[in-house]
Parts: sequence; C-alpha cells; structure tokens
Amino acid sequence: MRTLLRRSSHDDLSGISSSDGPVLLATLDVPFAGDAIAFAIDAAVENGRPLLVVNAAQVSLTPATLVGYGYIERDDLQAELAKPAELARSMAVRVERLRVCSPHPVDALLRLVEARKPAVLVFGPDRVRLRRRAYARARKRLARQVTCLLWLSEIDS
Repeated sequence: MRTLLRRSSHDDLSGISSSDGPVLLATLDVPFAGDAIAFAIDAAVENGRPLLVVNAAQVSLTPATLVGYGYIERDDLQAELAKPAELARSMAVRVERLRVCSPHPVDALLRLVEARKPAVLVFGPDRVRLRRRAYARARKRLARQVTCLLWLSEIDS
C-alpha cells in the first residue's frame, strides 16, 4: 500500500496514473477538509479521472434502517458535502455522489473501495468536526487494508 501524506494540493500527482479507477473522496458524515477537496479535484482533472464523492455514515441497526430510513439528513451537512461535486463539475469532471449507511461505516467504505478499485482514495474528513479517536481508528484501518494509493491530509501528532 502506498500512502501520500501531503499538506498541499500542488504536490506531484504522477503516481496516480497507474490505475484506471476513479479518484475517491471520502468522509465519515462530516464535511470535507479543504485540502482533501483540492487534492481530489486536482487529481481527477490532471489525470482525466471521474470523481467519486462518498459520505460513509454510521446508522444504528433497526427495522427502519433495513428498509432505508435509518439516515437523517441535515441540510447544512448536505450542502457542505455537495460542494466538492459542484466544484468538480464546474471543471468538467464526471462526478458521482454516494452515501453509504452502515452500523460500521469504515467497513462499508473498505467494501466500496474494493468494488470500485479507485486510483487513489482521498480520506478527507474535516478533522475539527470528527472525533480524534474516530479519525485515528479509521485512518489506521484504511492504511492497513486498502491496496490503492491513499492520501491523508496530515500525520497524527
């Protein structure tokens, strides 16, 4: 597994060209970090890849969840999650948005990565809005289990 640990979206994107998959920008039901948005869109534009914008949300396992009613949309969050897609579309990038709801959102994200085979996974939740331990656990699992290039906004202190 190759990992990019960058603070700038202006870094060399040439390592992405080894796969035909999309650029996958993912978060865990919080807005995206600005540097992650910039890197994902730059990578998609410069490499001619589609952008897959994913929100992996945790839901409790209830009868309502089983029929698709477990996730409660928050308008402010939905507006924030739509921004990367709107920006990418304005740059003529093909965009697909997905919401993945699961009692185990990181597992669901890993299954999605396995199914879609992205060229790069940009894991970019806003660190201010996501609990530190939740980010650290997700980051550790992704780094250990994904086989594609993984971009993280910064190294944990």
